[in-house]
Amino acid sequence: MTDYEAAIAPDLRVLVMGLAKSGEAAARLLRRRGMTVVATDQRDRQENDTTADLLESEGIEVVLGAHPLSLLEPPPTFIVKNPGIPYNKPLVVEAMRRNIPIYTEIEVASWLTKAPIYAITGSNGKTTTTTLVGEILDAASLQPVVAGNIGLALSSVVDELEPNRPIVLEVSSFQLQGTERFHPKIGALLNIYPTHLDYHQTLESYIAAKMKLFRNMTMDDVAVLNYDSATVREEAHAIGARIVWFSRTTAVSEGVFVEDETVVARKDGQQFPIISLSAIALKGEHHLENALAASAIALFAGASVDAIALVLSRFKGVEHRLELVRTVEGVDYFNDSKATNPQAALHALKSLPAGIVWIAGGLDRGDDLSPLAPELAARVKYAVLLGQSGPRIQKLCEELGIACETVPNLEQAVYAAHRNASAGDVVLLSPASASWDMFSSFEERGRMFKETVHRL
Repeated sequence: MTDYEAAIAPDLRVLVMGLAKSGEAAARLLRRRGMTVVATDQRDRQENDTTADLLESEGIEVVLGAHPLSLLEPPPTFIVKNPGIPYNKPLVVEAMRRNIPIYTEIEVASWLTKAPIYAITGSNGKTTTTTLVGEILDAASLQPVVAGNIGLALSSVVDELEPNRPIVLEVSSFQLQGTERFHPKIGALLNIYPTHLDYHQTLESYIAAKMKLFRNMTMDDVAVLNYDSATVREEAHAIGARIVWFSRTTAVSEGVFVEDETVVARKDGQQFPIISLSAIALKGEHHLENALAASAIALFAGASVDAIALVLSRFKGVEHRLELVRTVEGVDYFNDSKATNPQAALHALKSLPAGIVWIAGGLDRGDDLSPLAPELAARVKYAVLLGQSGPRIQKLCEELGIACETVPNLEQAVYAAHRNASAGDVVLLSPASASWDMFSSFEERGRMFKETVHRL
């Protein structure tokens, strides 16, 4: 029995805020454990018909259309809050005032499993790295389950996991902020860039949320860190786990790095090659970082060098991350909808040759766009802009002398890009912005882009 499993008793009352995948899964998990569960969502009944009907059929009370303060009477034992719900919501503020514990779904689900958790976070590269680790561990016959922010809620799988079956978990800063005893066996921090500051308010708060990944780790656990990030190196002193590094530039004391055009590992005093850079299927500096991180995580999770090399030689990426959709009249169309901040878009721009017709814009979080300027000037021939951040990006493009136009929706953006691209060019959807001003998720945005491209 885990530390907290003893506290999950039938006489407890839990409030679940938000009925996205993780909220629904948490509500059902806790109800199966015999708890009294109330679930609430701001969307109305019509938008939640299927989910609400399912939860109610399992004995869960569902309150839709608002988060009324009356949900705190009688006081719940704790609240499971959807990571996307801000902490300044009135119900959350009042719950904190009353000292009612507020957790995110990964925290509560982690109490209920003995399976080793390998958790991966960072501003960029989480999904690619998590997917890579899952495929490597699968190739090594370790039977991993891949879950978390990548799509499958941890709460939906914990009841089915055997104690030794590893969970590869993508975790965001939103999820980590609501943790207290979350304890991965391996925790990886890929990078830190100033993003999500509309949610966390300050860079310091954002970093603090990321660092909660390591809060409960000990020297029996492994922290995989990016040596090439000065911010990550500065934070390493606060980590109580065994430190393992990955680096494109430096031969680290323990971990995975590049030497003589080869990915090399050092572990337990031994050094050995894994794969040549030319044999890695994913191209680009950012993907090399993802490959190094995934190699380090998998190696210390027990995967063989052969399994790592095999997957790196054939893995070609994940959906919505620099995904080649199709070639139309000599123009390649790339879906990089997962580029929800300027740094992610910068990686995409660097990975492609000049002659880019760039589709960008979305939710405006106030991110600094200036780091994009050199690559925009060097590579972008035309920009098609939309969404809340479109005007700010347009201003930057005009200052750089890049021809551009603003359109009202993504479908028209694809058609505008098609009109302005010639054979040999690239049309790149890499928004440098979150999707929530126009779409429910970056996945929905990416799917719409692909559907429109296939209609050209």
